[in-house]
Amino acid sequence: MKKFIETLKNCWKIEDLRQRLLITLLFTAIYRFGSFVVLPGINPSMLEKLQSQTSGGLMSLLDMFSGGAFSNASIFALGIMPYISASIVMQLLAVAVPYFQKMQREGESGRKKIQWYTRVLTVAILVFQAPSYLLNLKMQAANALATGISWTVFMIPATIILAAGSMFILWLGERITDKGVGNGISLIIMIGIIARLPQAFVQEVTSRLQAISGGGLIMFIVEILILYAVVCASILLVQGTRKIPVQYAKRLVGNKQYGGARQYIPLKLFAANVMPIIFAQALMFIPLAIVRYQSENASSVVQQLMDNRSLLYNVVYVTLVIAFTYFYTAITLNPTQMAEDMKRNNGFIPGVKPGKDTAEYIDTVMSRITLPGSLFIAFIAIMPALAGLLDVQQAFSQFFGGTSLLILVGVVIDTLQQIESHLLMRHYDGLLNSGHTRQGGVAAY
Repeated sequence: MKKFIETLKNCWKIEDLRQRLLITLLFTAIYRFGSFVVLPGINPSMLEKLQSQTSGGLMSLLDMFSGGAFSNASIFALGIMPYISASIVMQLLAVAVPYFQKMQREGESGRKKIQWYTRVLTVAILVFQAPSYLLNLKMQAANALATGISWTVFMIPATIILAAGSMFILWLGERITDKGVGNGISLIIMIGIIARLPQAFVQEVTSRLQAISGGGLIMFIVEILILYAVVCASILLVQGTRKIPVQYAKRLVGNKQYGGARQYIPLKLFAANVMPIIFAQALMFIPLAIVRYQSENASSVVQQLMDNRSLLYNVVYVTLVIAFTYFYTAITLNPTQMAEDMKRNNGFIPGVKPGKDTAEYIDTVMSRITLPGSLFIAFIAIMPALAGLLDVQQAFSQFFGGTSLLILVGVVIDTLQQIESHLLMRHYDGLLNSGHTRQGGVAAY
């Protein structure tokens, strides 16, 4: 605690870091304030059915990622997820379409073009999602609209407001990245998730204390211990690496001697990080779009796919997570390119011929370590469903794993590392003074 207070004092002493922290707090406060601003013409006291709908299943995840704005019929109801979906599509296009592959290799100019296409695609997704959300709002809270206004007239301005709200959130995230501390979009997602934690925690404590059977307080302590273990496992997932030893023989400058320094190729045990879960979760939201948020009229299969505690949902989810882990690892780590770079720098792996054999060796090792990594990621992904078997409340179980927990862990580590980098530049000690932590975390997005 003493070290934490001392670190806060050091942060306040550095003018640039102080300004960045204050800007970050200001923009996140604006985001939280906006999540309570209800769409014009909607009576917030008539949204009980909508809030009940978002208390379980995939709808609760949508509400969590929006920080409660979804169930509040807020101007920020669609949140940042349309931009995330557009970014995922652009990443896939950058792998499959030569035009985008070439654009990705153009450096800064190519990155700006891809960002522009991503924004255009985000608007296109919003044009589809906003009316779908409003149709669901009409079905769940038809009486919430002010008298004298028809839903047909209301839909057009409301669609524009919802789309503008999501784009404003994107703008806030980019300003946090430029002027504040951390990855702005990741921080916005994290703030939305954390906003649901106090209420979920109180509900879980109340439920356990009022339970006639089931262990009561003892069971709640067991839950906290399990949650602590899962958090530690998530930190391992975010930071876990495996290194292959490589012997480099480089010519020393100015003479003909050769060095034999032992170096490493860093191959991450979880090279894909949290992206497979984000990809898989995005696909699992598709049934919502198909039935327009209406599970009552859906088939039994679709209903199970909309219930994140059902067996079918979790089987499909695990399969997608494992598949995307292999896919994302393959596109982020190219064994052939790595082998060529090693050969170009006079490097080699002991006992393996340079070139094709080295590429095959690296590919084999990556395949072996990706399998347990993918299974571990899949286990973290379905932990909320496993927590449900212990009668954990739906809202609180979301913090036992899945996308929400990994985002929290990844963003917190990434933000703390950025703060510490500012402190170290001014010769101040930070909170993260252990060697393995400083190797680098990963932002949620």
